[in-house]
Amino acid sequence: MKIKYLTLALLFGVMSTMNAQDGAVRKSNMGIKGGYNLAAVNYEGSGETGQRHGFHVGVYGESFISESFSIQPELMYSQQGFEEKYANGGTFTQKLDYINLPVMLKAYPSKNVFLEAGPQIGLAVSHKEEYNGVISGSTERDPNSFDWGMNFGGGFKTNSGISLGVRYHLGLGDLYDNDKAHNRVWQFSVGFDL
Repeated sequence: MKIKYLTLALLFGVMSTMNAQDGAVRKSNMGIKGGYNLAAVNYEGSGETGQRHGFHVGVYGESFISESFSIQPELMYSQQGFEEKYANGGTFTQKLDYINLPVMLKAYPSKNVFLEAGPQIGLAVSHKEEYNGVISGSTERDPNSFDWGMNFGGGFKTNSGISLGVRYHLGLGDLYDNDKAHNRVWQFSVGFDL
């Protein structure tokens, strides 16, 4: 419960500074973004699983702290998890859906190109496991509901506020209590300033 209040306070605090940017050369903004996910899970000692295809969608607020740097908190719905194909033709899929709150520090080495990095916390809002093969069905693996990690990425933003970005999420929280498993997600996004 404390995490929810802390997350809301952080989001409110950063977004409230958007209007207090006297003398800033760039204008702070809000927008919507969405795109394509390639998600997997890295098991320590066993390597990375196959990828689950999904999407992400949400809102952001970008607040410039100088001509070349901004802070961008986001509130995103993200489809994550993984998919494994077996030699017998079966496929196991774990569908994990999150509400994520990344807070990105963005650097603009030029007017339209940006690099970004920052922490992310996530709350799993649903999970489902399916096995399709000779005998189909579902199994129950209970993942932890809280996730955290770091994001790294970059992209291009036009003068009209349309952005194209690529981001990698390096999950650091344990996905399961008894396994060292961590989320890994590639995100390809399109954003629109409002």
